[in-house]
Amino acid sequence: MSSSSRRPRGASLAKSGASSRHDSADRRQQAAPAGRRDPAAREKASAAKAPSVKMPSNKAPSVKAPVIKAPSIKVTPARKGQLHPRNPHRGRYDMAALVKASPALAAFVIKTPAGSESIDFADPVAVKALNRALLSRHYGIAHWDIPAGYLCPPIPGRADYLHYLADLISEANGGQLPAGEHVRALDIGTGANLIYPLLGNRSFGWQMVGSDISAQAIDSARAIVSANVRLKGQIEVRLQTDRTRHFAGIWGADERFDLVLCNPPFHASEADMARESQRKWRGLDKSRRQRGNASRKGCARNAPALNFAGQAAELWCPGGEEAFVTRMIQESRNLATQCLWFTSLVAHSASLTGIREALKRSGASEVRVIEMSQGQKVSRFVAWSYLTPDQRRQWGRNHWQGK
Repeated sequence: MSSSSRRPRGASLAKSGASSRHDSADRRQQAAPAGRRDPAAREKASAAKAPSVKMPSNKAPSVKAPVIKAPSIKVTPARKGQLHPRNPHRGRYDMAALVKASPALAAFVIKTPAGSESIDFADPVAVKALNRALLSRHYGIAHWDIPAGYLCPPIPGRADYLHYLADLISEANGGQLPAGEHVRALDIGTGANLIYPLLGNRSFGWQMVGSDISAQAIDSARAIVSANVRLKGQIEVRLQTDRTRHFAGIWGADERFDLVLCNPPFHASEADMARESQRKWRGLDKSRRQRGNASRKGCARNAPALNFAGQAAELWCPGGEEAFVTRMIQESRNLATQCLWFTSLVAHSASLTGIREALKRSGASEVRVIEMSQGQKVSRFVAWSYLTPDQRRQWGRNHWQGK
């Protein structure tokens, strides 16, 4: 892994936070001497004292999750046109360095009319070769492959999500990123490419768990881990056998995670997925014509296969991403004290309306919408926590600082 991708332990990160509102009790009644309260008032006061929630002794913080009806929602705008400052993929690809890291990429390098080196992003084989080179050069991943027809993810945007998540958890540690080996993260729908666990572990040292409903995707993910010695004991992959659940069946009763992350299937139907794929293909075709139809190694180019591959479970589900994330929110309530932050990417801004409504009903203490930018594209993720700011700081002391 290149030196540019390493992070000194304890590196300072920017803080961001939002206050959460708390319901207050009837102070006048509480202030009255116990002997002068009528029986009904005493019964009401007794009922108001909620029993503390018993936490797993060595897994989750010894605090109870607050019950808050309407959390505030803070929106953090994207840095216009820029990846996260720590993202090693800012700027143009250094093709010479990437070819040196993975010589097989050389066969796919083309010259644009402007004289710069690139690849044909409409060619799925070229994109896979680029990903191998990026993973090798920046993350020290020597062996990476995916079965035919599975999603081949663009790595810069995936890395951006993780860098913003690192900022989020640093708030519970005085603005310092906690030592990676103490941070545990769960990736829902990790896919055959295992990209988030790979980047999370190799960028920050996080202990990663990836889950998926596809047995073939799980086999592929496990093969990636087995092929890279440095990933041994760092990444675990779990098969979700219940397609209707996100957490049940893969989350242990006493298990805690500092982060949950997810890139949900965002189409609501196969027809929607096909229309979006055709729209993207037209955009790529237009881009190729504007580049002067530069060819690899000077050879004539056949019409490439559509480079937005992915299995149905990776790309669409009934109700799309809004329904998927809403189910995540509903299930997360049962794990309120066993996770610091739940998060999910949201591809379409229109999906936020229903997701926000679900979060208002969830009892979350705090909700954030954090935008990210890559060129002209603006994406976002939603994050929610059931713990108050004080409880999140206590979480950091319990699990990262040993206090």
